[in-house]
Amino acid sequence: MSLDLDQTAAGPAPPCGKEAAPVTGSTVQGPEWERVLPVSARRRRVPRWLRRAVGPLALLAAWQLLSATGALHDDILASPGTIARTAAGLVADGTLPSAMAVSLQRVAVGLLLGGTVGIVLALLSGLSRAGEDLIDATVQMLRSIPWVGVIPLFIIWLGIGEAPKIALIALGVAFHLYLNVYAGIRSVDAQLVEAGSSLGLGRWGLVRHVVLPGALPGAMTGLRYSLATAWLALVFGEQVNADDGLGFLMNQAREFFRTDVIVVCLVVYALLGLFADFLVRTLERLLLQWRPTFTGK
Repeated sequence: MSLDLDQTAAGPAPPCGKEAAPVTGSTVQGPEWERVLPVSARRRRVPRWLRRAVGPLALLAAWQLLSATGALHDDILASPGTIARTAAGLVADGTLPSAMAVSLQRVAVGLLLGGTVGIVLALLSGLSRAGEDLIDATVQMLRSIPWVGVIPLFIIWLGIGEAPKIALIALGVAFHLYLNVYAGIRSVDAQLVEAGSSLGLGRWGLVRHVVLPGALPGAMTGLRYSLATAWLALVFGEQVNADDGLGFLMNQAREFFRTDVIVVCLVVYALLGLFADFLVRTLERLLLQWRPTFTGK
């Protein structure tokens, strides 16, 4: 049996009815592949920021419409246009920036004090059984007391100056950070601890390289809750004989039935809380890059 050397060298013959692919030298050109995209990817999707803005814009438009038609009187709730003009006036004369600076200072000091106390107690309780026995039961008992209800005691103990306001913020912050940091420490996988021990890590090495990184997601969650609680505590704290700050502006506006000023202060509270949450989310992305999570579809 004889073989056609030319045909063998060029490869098998093409099937009947099909032309052979052109041969350039010793390279055979294959079929061209066309990328197929799913239907969802080929659709023109609305930007996410635009979808998120639909709800607030619709609410704002309905609010303005009710105010313009007289269905919503200014004595009940000022119109968005009136609120915008009031906010511009408060910014122009420096009243709003000064009040914001005072309120931010109170939140920062209260967050620092309460955060330090909460994290230290959580570390002592979470890393040691003896610390848990001494600390956890007491903290769990105290956190069940409404922290707003201790305002009269703070006034008696600390007076009516800045101290009770800051103490109220610190109290609300401390419990949230304690609970989440403690839970984060105790939720670390025991197999990771055993693996670290088998690699020669001592007690403090395990705490530094295994336990604390594992508890970091819980700490970030606690920080987010703490910031929200700090703004809420600030609202209550600034009702206690405040002579400056956003709460002071709201008290003055309440006496003169200025709903526009009250709404301006509430919007500022909301924006400051939103900005604080944005900072925490950014911090999470930086510190938790090793922990990919589901972001929705």
